[in-house]
Amino acid sequence: MYKALTVLIVVLCLAGVVISGMALGEHYNTKPSPCSINDRWDCGIVNHSPYAVINVRGYSVPVALIGIVGYAFLIALAGRFPRLTAIAALIALLFTLRLTWIEWKVLGVWCIYCVSSQAVIVLVFLLSIGAATSASRRTSRL
Repeated sequence: MYKALTVLIVVLCLAGVVISGMALGEHYNTKPSPCSINDRWDCGIVNHSPYAVINVRGYSVPVALIGIVGYAFLIALAGRFPRLTAIAALIALLFTLRLTWIEWKVLGVWCIYCVSSQAVIVLVFLLSIGAATSASRRTSRL
Protein backbone atom coordinates (compact mmCIF):
# COMPACT_ATOMS: atom_id res chain seq x y z
CA MET A 1 0.00 0.00 0.00
CA TYR A 2 2.81 2.41 0.91
CA LYS A 3 4.56 1.97 -2.44
CA ALA A 4 1.32 2.50 -4.36
CA LEU A 5 0.65 5.72 -2.44
CA THR A 6 4.19 6.90 -3.14
CA VAL A 7 3.79 6.23 -6.87
CA LEU A 8 0.51 8.16 -6.90
CA ILE A 9 2.12 11.08 -5.07
CA VAL A 10 5.00 11.17 -7.57
CA VAL A 11 2.68 10.96 -10.59
CA LEU A 12 0.46 13.74 -9.23
CA CYS A 13 3.50 15.91 -8.46
CA LEU A 14 4.76 15.39 -12.01
CA ALA A 15 1.35 16.58 -13.22
CA GLY A 16 1.73 19.53 -10.84
CA VAL A 17 5.10 20.41 -12.40
CA VAL A 18 3.50 20.38 -15.86
CA ILE A 19 0.52 22.48 -14.73
CA SER A 20 2.77 24.96 -12.92
CA GLY A 21 4.96 25.12 -16.03
CA MET A 22 1.93 26.04 -18.10
CA ALA A 23 1.01 28.74 -15.57
CA LEU A 24 4.60 30.03 -15.69
CA GLY A 25 4.35 30.20 -19.47
CA GLU A 26 1.16 32.19 -19.09
CA HIS A 27 2.93 34.50 -16.63
CA TYR A 28 5.44 35.45 -19.33
CA ASN A 29 2.92 35.35 -22.19
CA THR A 30 2.42 38.70 -23.92
CA LYS A 31 -0.29 37.50 -26.31
CA PRO A 32 -3.97 36.98 -25.49
CA SER A 33 -4.44 34.17 -22.99
CA PRO A 34 -5.43 30.82 -24.53
CA CYS A 35 -7.45 30.06 -21.41
CA SER A 36 -9.45 33.27 -21.35
CA ILE A 37 -12.86 31.62 -21.22
CA ASN A 38 -15.04 34.42 -19.84
CA ASP A 39 -14.98 37.21 -17.25
CA ARG A 40 -14.72 34.64 -14.40
CA TRP A 41 -12.10 32.31 -15.95
CA ASP A 42 -9.01 34.04 -17.29
CA CYS A 43 -5.48 32.77 -16.59
CA GLY A 44 -3.99 35.92 -18.09
CA ILE A 45 -5.59 38.20 -15.52
CA VAL A 46 -4.53 35.96 -12.63
CA ASN A 47 -0.98 35.31 -13.86
CA HIS A 48 -0.32 38.97 -14.67
CA SER A 49 -1.70 40.29 -11.39
CA PRO A 50 0.59 41.59 -8.65
CA TYR A 51 -0.31 38.46 -6.66
CA ALA A 52 1.37 36.21 -9.25
CA VAL A 53 4.81 37.10 -7.88
CA ILE A 54 6.45 37.09 -4.48
CA ASN A 55 9.27 39.51 -3.80
CA VAL A 56 12.28 37.75 -2.30
CA ARG A 57 15.25 39.98 -1.50
CA GLY A 58 14.46 42.38 -4.30
CA TYR A 59 13.67 39.69 -6.87
CA SER A 60 10.18 39.02 -8.17
CA VAL A 61 9.68 35.25 -8.13
CA PRO A 62 6.62 33.99 -10.02
CA VAL A 63 4.28 31.92 -7.87
CA ALA A 64 4.18 29.34 -10.68
CA LEU A 65 7.95 28.87 -10.35
CA ILE A 66 7.49 28.29 -6.64
CA GLY A 67 4.93 25.65 -7.60
CA ILE A 68 7.40 23.88 -9.89
CA VAL A 69 10.08 23.85 -7.20
CA GLY A 70 7.57 22.78 -4.56
CA TYR A 71 6.29 19.84 -6.58
CA ALA A 72 9.87 18.78 -7.39
CA PHE A 73 10.70 18.95 -3.68
CA LEU A 74 7.70 16.75 -2.86
CA ILE A 75 8.87 14.24 -5.49
CA ALA A 76 12.30 14.15 -3.85
CA LEU A 77 10.76 13.53 -0.42
CA ALA A 78 8.11 10.99 -1.43
CA GLY A 79 8.97 7.43 -0.49
CA ARG A 80 12.02 8.47 1.53
CA PHE A 81 10.58 10.68 4.24
CA PRO A 82 6.83 10.08 4.52
CA ARG A 83 6.19 12.36 7.50
CA LEU A 84 8.25 15.17 6.04
CA THR A 85 6.38 14.71 2.75
CA ALA A 86 3.08 15.15 4.60
CA ILE A 87 4.36 18.27 6.39
CA ALA A 88 5.66 19.78 3.14
CA ALA A 89 2.36 18.95 1.40
CA LEU A 90 0.48 20.67 4.24
CA ILE A 91 2.60 23.81 3.82
CA ALA A 92 1.97 23.70 0.06
CA LEU A 93 -1.75 23.26 0.69
CA LEU A 94 -1.86 26.28 3.02
CA PHE A 95 0.04 28.38 0.46
CA THR A 96 -2.39 27.23 -2.23
CA LEU A 97 -5.41 28.04 -0.07
CA ARG A 98 -4.10 31.58 0.36
CA LEU A 99 -3.78 31.92 -3.42
CA THR A 100 -7.26 30.44 -3.85
CA TRP A 101 -8.66 33.04 -1.47
CA ILE A 102 -6.95 35.80 -3.50
CA GLU A 103 -8.48 34.49 -6.73
CA TRP A 104 -11.91 34.26 -5.10
CA LYS A 105 -12.11 37.39 -2.95
CA VAL A 106 -9.55 39.83 -4.36
CA LEU A 107 -9.33 39.19 -8.09
CA GLY A 108 -12.76 37.64 -8.62
CA VAL A 109 -11.24 35.64 -11.48
CA TRP A 110 -10.15 32.01 -11.63
CA CYS A 111 -7.27 30.45 -13.51
CA ILE A 112 -7.83 26.93 -14.83
CA TYR A 113 -4.14 26.09 -14.30
CA CYS A 114 -4.30 27.33 -10.72
CA VAL A 115 -7.49 25.45 -9.92
CA SER A 116 -5.99 22.29 -11.45
CA SER A 117 -2.89 22.73 -9.31
CA GLN A 118 -5.09 23.28 -6.26
CA ALA A 119 -6.84 19.97 -6.90
CA VAL A 120 -3.49 18.22 -7.35
CA ILE A 121 -2.04 19.53 -4.07
CA VAL A 122 -5.19 18.54 -2.14
CA LEU A 123 -4.83 14.99 -3.47
CA VAL A 124 -1.08 14.95 -2.77
CA PHE A 125 -1.72 16.09 0.79
CA LEU A 126 -4.36 13.43 1.41
CA LEU A 127 -2.21 10.70 -0.14
CA SER A 128 0.85 11.83 1.82
CA ILE A 129 -1.14 11.54 5.07
CA GLY A 130 -2.08 8.00 4.01
CA ALA A 131 1.54 7.20 3.14
CA ALA A 132 2.83 8.55 6.45
CA THR A 133 0.23 6.55 8.34
CA SER A 134 1.03 3.43 6.34
CA ALA A 135 4.78 3.88 6.88
CA SER A 136 4.39 4.29 10.65
CA ARG A 137 2.19 1.18 10.82
CA ARG A 138 4.76 -0.72 8.77
CA THR A 139 7.63 0.31 11.04
CA SER A 140 5.67 -0.41 14.23
CA ARG A 141 5.16 -4.03 13.07
CA LEU A 142 8.89 -4.59 12.64
